[in-house]
Amino acid sequence: MDQFTINLLFVGGSFALYIGIAIWARAGSTSEFYAAGRGVHPVTNGMATAADWMSAASFISMAGLIAFTGYDNSSFLMGWTGGYVLLALLLAPYLRKFGKFTVSEFIGDRFYSPTARMVAVICLLVASITYVIGQMQGVGIAFGRFLEIDTTTGLLLGSCVVFAYAVFGGMKGVTYTQVAQYCVLITAYTIPAIFISLQLTGNPIPALGLFGEHTASGEPLLAKLDQIVRDLGFAEYTAAHGSTINMVLFTLSLMIGTAGLPHVIMRFFTVPKVSDARWSAGWTLVFIALLYLTAPAVGAMARLNISELMWPNGTDGAAVSVEQINTSEEYAWMATWQKTGLLDWEDKNGDGLIQYYNDGNAELQARAEANGWAGNELTNFNRDILVLANPEIANLPSWVIGLVAAGGLAAALSTAAGLLLAISSAVSHDLLKGQLTPNMSEKGELMAARISMAAAIVVAVLLGLNPPGFAAQTVALAFGLAAASIFPALMMGIFSTRINNTGAVAGMLAGLIVTLLYIFLHKGWFFIPDTNMFTDADPLLGPVKSTSFGAIGAMINFAVAYIVAGMTKETPQHIKDLVESVRIPRGAGAASDH
Repeated sequence: MDQFTINLLFVGGSFALYIGIAIWARAGSTSEFYAAGRGVHPVTNGMATAADWMSAASFISMAGLIAFTGYDNSSFLMGWTGGYVLLALLLAPYLRKFGKFTVSEFIGDRFYSPTARMVAVICLLVASITYVIGQMQGVGIAFGRFLEIDTTTGLLLGSCVVFAYAVFGGMKGVTYTQVAQYCVLITAYTIPAIFISLQLTGNPIPALGLFGEHTASGEPLLAKLDQIVRDLGFAEYTAAHGSTINMVLFTLSLMIGTAGLPHVIMRFFTVPKVSDARWSAGWTLVFIALLYLTAPAVGAMARLNISELMWPNGTDGAAVSVEQINTSEEYAWMATWQKTGLLDWEDKNGDGLIQYYNDGNAELQARAEANGWAGNELTNFNRDILVLANPEIANLPSWVIGLVAAGGLAAALSTAAGLLLAISSAVSHDLLKGQLTPNMSEKGELMAARISMAAAIVVAVLLGLNPPGFAAQTVALAFGLAAASIFPALMMGIFSTRINNTGAVAGMLAGLIVTLLYIFLHKGWFFIPDTNMFTDADPLLGPVKSTSFGAIGAMINFAVAYIVAGMTKETPQHIKDLVESVRIPRGAGAASDH
């Protein structure tokens, strides 16, 4: 059986499972569509939340970013896991006790203002749409490679699958579909990692193999990797080589962005009791840790494999030859990925070799210059392909490659469904039912929710065709927007009676607008309007990149909210009493649904 058929069986089988679950758990009411009837067990919810959370950025892109940057990109691990601690301790139980369906509804009621609710809807839509771009990007990449079609066709096919199970299933269907998707993605991520760890270190536990001994050389694996990348002119893998300030801000932005993402918070509205919200967060961390403890090993081992493939005899010998790439089974994966447009190379000086090195290596550069060329001849290596290509690079069995195909798609589709549900809820429940047509029937609201989700899928596909960066970079922008706009409003809404409606609205708008401006304005664009609008190459504030600005945007949000609240009318007493009642432990065993 050829590889394409195996891929088709794994992918098709998983899709049949997801759609079957959605039909079985089809939402029949708005409560089931928005909150799964508030009857999801904490362990089930923890697994579904982990799948909702571990998106294409986690499964497909994160290990690639770690592989090509090393230590500095451990920020992704620290920020995304640390955010769940904040969510479990500071937000989830209190929001569940408040008893609403959506984040925007909480903000509207807490700040006793339809305007606050509308601004929250805008913030939610901006962050969620940005996030979903990265997911659809991952869908296109995975479909494109494993079904041997172009990424645009893959994106369209993936959107149809999401439509089939998310539009009809709602939160109830999505919850149980995500449980299945978690099982698929965690299996697909860990099995290849175990194989590769055994190959390189003899240790079946990748997280331990990372700090173990490289079998072929007898050196510690990380020391061997440091030596290879140093010989190629790159910075040492384990060394910090970026701005510490930017790294701290980036980690903080991811943490508070995690705690402010609406599609994640919505999952805690699905459990029966307030205490279950805390348990859900705990179980989510356990399920996420299974992948996040493996990701650094996947990144490091993949970088080692790629470097050794490009220089099979070490940097003292010759680089890989064009003939080897074209004829050797060991390099067959390169020709396969070249068809997707995400990997490419060119023998620019005609010496029959493909040079792969950084300009920091004078010896390799001099050797290339002597042959009439200086520069990297591996002209394109999209970092998002690394995890999907890893089993092929390591020459693993065909069924493992098929499993990874299903896992990558499960990761992207699970988060895309959660995000689309958050967008749909904001439009149908907060905008239409809450503001424009308050007398809408439950049946009409359910129909509006499904139509708005279908429209959101169309928008996500259009934006996913031209993303602003790698999947994880695009997602990081979404986290920054959520950190700057939604997280401060939730924190102040729960822990401060001083913040009134005017302060909350001003804070959210200030955080959102300033962060958006920073993302799209940089020095080149600011002075030369016809250059590209989005770039991290030349940020306005020294080392602070746009993906890190969310933390500063959050500080601006807090500051503006407190200043404006201090200058305007005090919060009404009944709202102060409401805030106090949400925080008091009394009644923590049962949530109110007022």
